[in-house]
Amino acid sequence: MEFNNTLQNATDFQPDTNDVLKEVIEGLQQPVKRLPCKLFYDEHGSQLFDQICELDEYYPTRTETAIMESNIDEIVSHIGEDCQLIEYGSGSSMKTRILLDNLPEMAAYVPIDISKEHLLRSSVDLSQDYPNVDVFPVCADYHNDFDLPDCKKTANKKVVYFPGSTIGNFHPHEAVDFLQGINEVCGDQGGLLIGVDLKKDPDILTEAYNDSKGVTAAFNLNSVRRVKEELGIDLDPDSFKHHAFYNEAHGRVEMHLVSLQEQKVSVAGNDIVIKSGESIWTESSYKYSVEEFDRLAFKGGFQVEKVWVDDQQLFSVQYLTTMS
Repeated sequence: MEFNNTLQNATDFQPDTNDVLKEVIEGLQQPVKRLPCKLFYDEHGSQLFDQICELDEYYPTRTETAIMESNIDEIVSHIGEDCQLIEYGSGSSMKTRILLDNLPEMAAYVPIDISKEHLLRSSVDLSQDYPNVDVFPVCADYHNDFDLPDCKKTANKKVVYFPGSTIGNFHPHEAVDFLQGINEVCGDQGGLLIGVDLKKDPDILTEAYNDSKGVTAAFNLNSVRRVKEELGIDLDPDSFKHHAFYNEAHGRVEMHLVSLQEQKVSVAGNDIVIKSGESIWTESSYKYSVEEFDRLAFKGGFQVEKVWVDDQQLFSVQYLTTMS
């Protein structure tokens, strides 16, 4: 029953392939070539990311989870029982279970993810484990416009959940625009529960994005595999290597794919040359101090109501409210 209801509740705004192709071509024509980080997340990429979250070097997931578990009573008191919880980039919704365990009167849960198969599988699992919670999965690229579903129960307020420090994938001016969009979704009296990675020893960051098992490298290279298999751009994944480093001047980790040889492709009438040693920038991950993010949130129309930080000051979970 939960399986059928969840599928009936699903909404599909999956990006059109032609739009993604256009974005990729434009990115590869830039002076510093780029690929959108959304390309990481098909079914295979989502599984790789789940593996990354379990790695010894990758501190964010276990640290954020510990913060949530240690402060859940206070977090729930800020969110409120009768809310509609909307999660951007829900993935496997593992951390969300901490909230669902402690918000039994939640009006609805709306997970949003670009990987349709992964989203539906996770949503069905949640519906089975939490039969009293209405789950309305939305397959969408949350960078773009999409409509939220009409939920059956009326909620006192909307709360967006954006865990995992994904806000760091936006350049600061983009993050402000994105937060302003979330502000509109939340509306009056709404809230945002967000994970924000903190500035720290660069060695910790370097290890986190260059794990010894090579899972992050495979995750990064998955974007090239998708470009080749789904978009028909004949780049060779085996001709790239993963490269990630902390750019201290800009306060961000950068992930790149470095070409091991010269590669030439022609797509949609565009000739693209990638020189040997040239890199494609695939992701940024900005790190903030608590004060820096407070200023960013203010520009996005939010005020920081509460910040929870682990003992080592590696990571923060923050609850923000919309400003009237």
